[in-house]
Order: sequence, then C-alpha cells, then structure tokens
Amino acid sequence: MRHFFLSLLCLTYFVLPAAAVELGIDNLESRQFEQLKGKRVGLITNQTGVNAAGRRTREILAKAPGVKLVSLFTPEHGLDGKELAGKYVANRKDSLTGLVAHSLYGPTRKPTPEMLRGLDVLVYDMQDIGVRSYTYISTMAKCMEAAGESGLEFMVLDRPNPLGGLRIEGPPVEPQWISFVGQLPVPYVHGMTCGELARMLNDRQWMASRCRLTVVKMRGWERQMIWQDTGLRWVQTSPNIPRADSPAYYVATGIVGSLAGLETGVGGSTPFEICAGKGVDPEAFARYVRSLGVDGVQATPCSVGGFGGCRLTLNPRGKGDFTFLGLALLSEINRLSKPDLFAKSSSEKLDIFFKVYGSSSIRDQLRKGTPVQRLAQEWKAGVEKFRSERAGYLFY
Repeated sequence: MRHFFLSLLCLTYFVLPAAAVELGIDNLESRQFEQLKGKRVGLITNQTGVNAAGRRTREILAKAPGVKLVSLFTPEHGLDGKELAGKYVANRKDSLTGLVAHSLYGPTRKPTPEMLRGLDVLVYDMQDIGVRSYTYISTMAKCMEAAGESGLEFMVLDRPNPLGGLRIEGPPVEPQWISFVGQLPVPYVHGMTCGELARMLNDRQWMASRCRLTVVKMRGWERQMIWQDTGLRWVQTSPNIPRADSPAYYVATGIVGSLAGLETGVGGSTPFEICAGKGVDPEAFARYVRSLGVDGVQATPCSVGGFGGCRLTLNPRGKGDFTFLGLALLSEINRLSKPDLFAKSSSEKLDIFFKVYGSSSIRDQLRKGTPVQRLAQEWKAGVEKFRSERAGYLFY
C-alpha cells in the first residue's frame, strides 16, 4: 500500500507540474488584495478567470477580506463560455457568488451607467487568445471606456498571450471597418498581453474616454513563452477554442471561415483545423499548402461532407506566418470555387469577413489574381511600425 501511494504521488507530480507563471490574480492575492481594500468591485470575467491553481477569480474576490464584490460582467460566450459565437447572452444570477452577471454581449456591448452605479473599480480577468478579432479584448476596451466616462478605476489582472509575445502578423484594420470584431487598430496577431494592450489603448486614446488604469502583472512570464511553456492548465476559452494550441489554428482559418462555401471544422471535434471547399481536390490542395513552405505547418488531404481540402497540423512554435497561410488558403479555394466565395456569401457574411479582415479591398485583389505573397508583403510596413510603437508599452 505504501508503494501504491508513493507511485500515485509521483504520477501526480508529473501530470500536474508546478506552474512556471504566476497570473495577475495570484499576484493580487499574494499582496492581500491591498489595491482593492475598501472598494466596491465589478468583475469582468468568465470561466477562464481562474488563478494558477484553477480557483475562480470571482470566488476569490467574493471571499477576499476587505473587498466588496458587487457585480459581474460577462462577454461573448457567457459566464461559462458555452454560448455559441455571435449568440446573444442573457443576464443571469451566478450560482457561485449569488451576484447578477450582466451580459455585455446582448443589447449592449458596454456597461451602462446604471450597471456601474455604486462601483469604485472595474476589474478585468479573462483569458484572451492574442488575435484581434477575438472579442474579449473588444469587451475590455469598451469597459475601459465606460470606466473612464463614469470616473471609475480600471484594473487588469494580466495573463499570458497563448501565442507568445513575439508573433506579430497580419493586416491592419482600416478605420471604416473598426467594429466589435476589430475594435483596436492593431495587426491581426498583436503579440501583447491584455494588460499591455490596455496600457497602449489607454495611452493612445483608441477609445473615446481614458480611464485610471492599473495592471497587476504576472510573474515568470517571458515573451518567447507560448502557453505550453507556462505550466498552467488551459481552460477552454469558448466552444471552438478547446485546447492550448487552438489559438494558432484560429489564426490560420479564422478569417477564412467568415465566408460561405468553406468548411473549417468549426462545430465539430477539430475546430479551425480544416480548410475545404466544394469541388476541391484534396491531394492537389494539400500539395499546394505544403508548397508554401510555411514553417510549423503540415497538411494532409481530407474530405468532409462533400468538401475537399486539407487537415492542418500546426506547431505553435513554428516561425512561419500563420496569417499568411490563412490568406493563401482563402486565395486558392476562392480560385477553385465557381462562383467564387465572395459571390456565394450573403451581404451579412461579407460584412463580417471585411470587418474581421479589416478591409474590403481583399475581394478585388483576389479576383484580379494578385499573388498572396504580394498582399502579405503589404502588411510588413504596418507590422514593423506597430512593433516599434508597442515597445514602450511592454511589461515583459
């Protein structure tokens, strides 16, 4: 029996290693919540708001001495992260804390003055995935604006960027296409933590009102770290981001999936891991993807429900440009589709696609046969400009 318990202890040690990173909530807790003492708190969170040990932030703050947790605010996908993309989220009572969780993905995307009445500070603790179109950072930006307008403090409990802090790639968003799926004027992949991004957007006044911002930093996180280096357990951020490597697949096919006539695996067991279209030869398409030579990318032929294409295998440590890969996938399937994907897509789908991509010019460029390498080259100046501009806002 003694040997059994020793074996079990060893197994537990190897399966659950100590985290290399302390999150913002861990740092706050280690300081006995001194920055929140005596304050009435509104918490913007969901199922990803946990400390390094997996305990929920809303439970921690509800029991923190001297802290008064008054209300909760939830983003797209809801408090439990189970609502599907684009579906309205209703207000609800949280069974864990007994508090009302106000939806910020329903009639309003921004806390109203009534929701904020009586609060001293808004605290943000959610796991982002490092991509402009993922709406959690849009929620953060809207809440910062609301805090500024209401004279409230705003606190970000920082978390890792699962793609790491070095990867910056993709197109900018043109001013006329700023929206909730492209709220901030950053490249598609920005390589910043939510705390760093909050610092930059507040200083640059990307929203209508600045706020009194505090970022509670992590300990132990370094820019070269992807999620798998942190020692932290991944919590599914939304229905189609189930694993720690899912953000990389989202980069590769998230833009593509906005159009009709494509299969990307969303809704199944391999979300964002497939790219397929009607009438596409799987073997030829997989050869095309391999011919691109994008580091960290493998492609195998696949067929899904009458769609032909490839199954992607991505290494998040790969040095290749995954946003360029997404553009190449789009270009090739669009070329092979008759009529093309833009003609197949409704005006609503086109609107979402242009907002996610950040421009409508891509439709004419692809129809003219502009090489994807040239299109990606056009991003480079903006990417390097952003890399330089963000330098003064980095914590790590």
